[in-house]
Amino acid sequence: MHPGLSAGSVKIRIMSEQPEIPMHRSLIPSLLMSIALLGTAPSGFSDDTDPRVSLGLTDAERIEFLAEMRQMLASIQGIVAAIGIEDRDAIAAAARLSGNRMARATPAEVRAKLPQSFKALGGPTHLLFEEIALRADTDDMADLAVLTGNTLEQCLACHAQFRAN
Repeated sequence: MHPGLSAGSVKIRIMSEQPEIPMHRSLIPSLLMSIALLGTAPSGFSDDTDPRVSLGLTDAERIEFLAEMRQMLASIQGIVAAIGIEDRDAIAAAARLSGNRMARATPAEVRAKLPQSFKALGGPTHLLFEEIALRADTDDMADLAVLTGNTLEQCLACHAQFRAN
């Protein structure tokens, strides 16, 4: 007799027989919570008391810079959603929007203002988006979810250290 069946053929749920949730699906709620927290300033801080490093951008530069940050956030959202439905083409397309092309499009005058510590986080982050795009065709979804989580850690580290005003 199967260990999950009783004599009367009534299914008894055994802990080891719990349905397994694919790892990439179990990571999605954590990734979404991290996304929700991405742009938030530490509570209780004003611009004058915010301990993060100001990037010293002009108003016009700040508007453009924040648009790029929103695109990166949209890329993460697109990647996570595409992992959830296992759409490899959508994963790659979303990732490419925030890859090296975005980094190269940053105006030289803005790039000149950015501290080396910002560039040390930003450059590898854009490369991670490129890596997601490349690996979307071959890696399993769980590995892509982990890589997306690693990318989001880069985003969180940057937002914890810098502010765009």
